[in-house]
Amino acid sequence: MTPRSERRAPGYQTPPRMKWEATGALPLLTGVLPPLAAVVILVLAALFFSGCYTVKQGTILLGYLGRATPLEELAQNPDTGDEAEKNRLFAARALDIRAFAMDELGLQKSKNYTRYVSLDRDYLAVVVSACAADSFSTRLWHYPVVGALPYKGFFDPADARKEAARLSADGLDVWVRGVDAFSTLGWFKDPLYSYMREYPVYALADLIIHELLHATVFIKGQPAFNEQLAEYAGSEGARLYTLSRFGENSPEYRRLLSGRHDAAAFAAFLRGLSAELDGLYGKTTLDRGAKIAEKERIISAAKTRFAAEYDGRFENDAYRFFSDLPVNNAYLDLYRLYEADTFFADLAAETGAGLSEFIAAAKLVTGKNPRQELRERLGIVP
Repeated sequence: MTPRSERRAPGYQTPPRMKWEATGALPLLTGVLPPLAAVVILVLAALFFSGCYTVKQGTILLGYLGRATPLEELAQNPDTGDEAEKNRLFAARALDIRAFAMDELGLQKSKNYTRYVSLDRDYLAVVVSACAADSFSTRLWHYPVVGALPYKGFFDPADARKEAARLSADGLDVWVRGVDAFSTLGWFKDPLYSYMREYPVYALADLIIHELLHATVFIKGQPAFNEQLAEYAGSEGARLYTLSRFGENSPEYRRLLSGRHDAAAFAAFLRGLSAELDGLYGKTTLDRGAKIAEKERIISAAKTRFAAEYDGRFENDAYRFFSDLPVNNAYLDLYRLYEADTFFADLAAETGAGLSEFIAAAKLVTGKNPRQELRERLGIVP
């Protein structure tokens, strides 16, 4: 399994539902982690490969898919009552977002997100990430077809905790979080889930567009490029969708812009903290123990500073949770994966490329230097 982003940067996001529980130093977030883009889980044909892990995850996934209901049935269900009405509105909105993504943005046409699964929890799976405690050296897992990826996903939280405990015992920083969506890159018909009915329209649009981008553009061995491109496409696509359906003076669009402002501010703060830690980890005169002790001091000071400066940085309360999180390298490394910089937004601004043009160029990228190739595809000569 492999994840998607936590949700969804740079941008709005559903305000993080931070129902996290601490298992020792290992937090489990059973809602949306801080604003990355909902983590993607690529369960890529798990049943076709041997091993207890892949068989178990694949069996659970196929169980979900086997009870999925077509969105058209939900949209046309004549039943009365609040639940039936909520399902009809959700199905109609999801189908409209899909049509926008494929017809207007040029994402690959597929049957993804045309079905619905009811779950009794507000997350789909749990994903484990790990990183060295004294550097940003990411722990990688190796999978058939998609190659090395910096996360491992589980449908059973108990399995995720066992993996996290094992990694923690090896001296790694570990982060465990609930994720709300995944893409199987076209191997299966990815469904939507019942908890998504509560998402604001722009968050649902971001999620669907982000995941459809993964099914349209995926370069093996380039997880950062894949995730950051999907982050940009999801965020910008959701903005365009919300603008087209509600208008720039609508409450929906104003909330989107306010959320994007705060998400960008949060990402910038974490980039600054990561840069400070990078400087520490590069000091060859310090041993591992000294680096870890200084890391803890730097993170603690950053959380205190964050709380003190919050009202001057942010427009909403969605990020106040940060000062209470047990932040470590694994947490920060996720942001480095999904929001290391503003390359894609900057490239779009430099070239004047609209999102559909951007996606068309990205479809042609195949090489080992995908950023440079994308620049060339968009007409920038080295």
